[in-house]
Amino acid sequence: MNKFNLKKSIIGGQSKVYFIADIAANHDGSLQRALKLIELAKKSGADAAKFQHHNVKKYVSDIGFKNLKKKISHQKKWKKSIFEVYKDAEVPTIWTKALKKKCNQIGIDFFSTPYDLDMVDHLNPHVNAFKIGSGDVAWNDMLRKVASKKKPVFFATGAADLEEVKNAYKIINRLNKKICIMQCNTNYTGSLDNFNYINLNVLKKYKKLFPNAIIGLSDHTPGHETVLGAIALGIKVVEKHFTDDISRNGPDHPFSMDPKTWKEMVVASRKLESAMGDGKKKVEKNELDTVVLQRRAVRCVNNINKGKKINFNDFEFQRPCPKDALKPNDLKQFIGKKIKRTLSIGNYLKKSYF
Repeated sequence: MNKFNLKKSIIGGQSKVYFIADIAANHDGSLQRALKLIELAKKSGADAAKFQHHNVKKYVSDIGFKNLKKKISHQKKWKKSIFEVYKDAEVPTIWTKALKKKCNQIGIDFFSTPYDLDMVDHLNPHVNAFKIGSGDVAWNDMLRKVASKKKPVFFATGAADLEEVKNAYKIINRLNKKICIMQCNTNYTGSLDNFNYINLNVLKKYKKLFPNAIIGLSDHTPGHETVLGAIALGIKVVEKHFTDDISRNGPDHPFSMDPKTWKEMVVASRKLESAMGDGKKKVEKNELDTVVLQRRAVRCVNNINKGKKINFNDFEFQRPCPKDALKPNDLKQFIGKKIKRTLSIGNYLKKSYF
């Protein structure tokens, strides 16, 4: 299966790229703000608004992070403790119905990433699909639990090697054939250096190894250049973080897209999709007239009297080339033959003249 339905959307096959706005922690602890971001995502061209449901006590060890002695990677800039940041990022379960209701009202898909097994059960009545984050790609129980719900599964593969990706796919595929595998890099710093590590050519390998899966991109590089490259390589799903203001305080705002940049990404992507075409080489409708303008006809450079045996010196190959004109490749077979009519300089040859 290389396509599946998600509510009203068809994902994969010949469908357009499906855009997921990952609101994640950008709600900043406010339900009203979360609802506003859903509306903005829809207006900006997103097909889905996605959240991340977790109970921080099941997900993050305060002691464990403190024992690391220092913050690393994208967490270096966080002013609060790691536990506090993730606590602030929680989507309370009492919000879920309101988030789903808002999405239904404005016509955008709603789903989320569960970060513990109980949250899978909580989300199941409310979502039409699940996303599994890169951090859980090697957690077999989570893979099985999500897959068992028989809903489309998007799983990211950041910070995973190929054997781990194969294993995750194998586990999910045993229970569920509606799978989207997403190339990802889990460095969330927003650094330009991350372009060196997103490794889009992995998408080619995924398409070869998993022909029945949909291939996507979960991206954290700045701008949308990476997205365009991935679309050119054949992906059908794009996920990027979404906010209304990247200057706000919070773990996800700095590397998110705002309504303006999101719209620019979607517009550019739709243009690229149109430009990709169907892969069949042919004379396109919009260039039919240019065949006449740019091809060459056999044209007289001398006046030629009726009955003369023609030779190469009588002609040049010149534009334009009407449909009934002899083409350069045709001339050789008529050399030495008598012409049936008189021609002037600039006239073109036709087969009917012999």
